[in-house]
Amino acid sequence: MKVTSAEFIISAVAPKQYPTDGLPEIALVGRSNVGKSSLLNKMMNRKALARTSSRPGKTQTLNYFLVNNSLYFVDFPGYGYAKVSKSIKEQWGKMIETYLTKRDELKFIVQLVDIRHAPSKDDVAMYDWCKQIGLKTVVVATKADKIARGRWQQHAKVIRDTLRLRDTDTLLLFSSETGQGKDELWAEIMRRIRQSEETSAVDEEQVLKQDQDKE
Repeated sequence: MKVTSAEFIISAVAPKQYPTDGLPEIALVGRSNVGKSSLLNKMMNRKALARTSSRPGKTQTLNYFLVNNSLYFVDFPGYGYAKVSKSIKEQWGKMIETYLTKRDELKFIVQLVDIRHAPSKDDVAMYDWCKQIGLKTVVVATKADKIARGRWQQHAKVIRDTLRLRDTDTLLLFSSETGQGKDELWAEIMRRIRQSEETSAVDEEQVLKQDQDKE
C-alpha cells in the first residue's frame, strides 16, 4: 500500500473521544518496548509520528493515527511493565476492555511480540483473551533484524508453540530497521478490511431480505 498521508488524530480514554467517521480501525497491542511505535512509523513512512520512548509505560491512552484518510491505527498502552502503578494498570484495563468489547469499527488486532524471546505470560493471556471474545488477531514478531535470518523459523516456531497458534493463524516477521514484513503486513491489513466489508455487505443484504419477507 502506498501511504500518501498519515497524521496523529487524538489520544482517547473513553468512547466519547473516539472518532465518529466510521472508518476501519486496527488496534496494536504488545508489551512495553516491543516496538509498537517503531512499527507504526515504518508502516506510515514517518520517522517520528508515533513517538518512541526509552521509558516503558509512557503511552497511557489509545492513540489514533489516520492513514490515507481511510483507516486508523490505534496504538495501545504497553502491558507487562512492573513499574506502572496498580491504579494505572486498572485504568488501562477498563479502557482497553471497553474498546475491545464495544468498538464496532475495530476490524482486528495486531499483537506484537519480540522475536528474540518466547512470548511472555502477558502475551499469552492477551492472545487467549482476544480469541475468547471473538477478535481476529494477527501476530507480528518484531525486531527480526536482531537475529540471524537463518534462525527466524526456529524463533517463529517457539512463538507459534507458546501462543498455541494454528497452522492457519497468521504470524509475520517484522523489522522497523530493514522494512522486513512491511509489505506483507499491509497486504494482510487490506485483505482483512476487504473481507470485513464483504461480510458486512452480505449481512446487510440478509437483514434487508428478512425485512422484506416479513412484509
